[in-house]
Amino acid sequence: QVQLVESGGGLVKPGGSLRLSCAASGFSTRYYAIGWFRQAPGKEREGVSCITSDEGPTYYADSVKGRFTISRDNARNTVYLEMNDLKPEDTAVYYCARLGYGTPWNDPDLYDYWGQGTQVTVSS
Repeated sequence: QVQLVESGGGLVKPGGSLRLSCAASGFSTRYYAIGWFRQAPGKEREGVSCITSDEGPTYYADSVKGRFTISRDNARNTVYLEMNDLKPEDTAVYYCARLGYGTPWNDPDLYDYWGQGTQVTVSS
């Protein structure tokens, strides 16, 4: 059974950092692209970052380039999103998802399994 579980969200002040984790089971993240998306109240789900299958490229939304870093730990079957210099506009529920097939990486309709989400709130 395929499952994705996010963790690591919370309340942080502007300029702070958080690391989100996406623990996968039922498949190997080494052979699938995993994406992070976020959704703020009243807004559409937005692609944040994606890490492709092992040794492949990574992708970032322009709004997070230079601040967020996506990585994977094959031994733990987990994908991480390191978020630095957080801004209030980063506030959202963050989801990880498994890419089924196709491009572009930030099209949520191409993802076949999703986690339940973790809340990130950036506020002073």
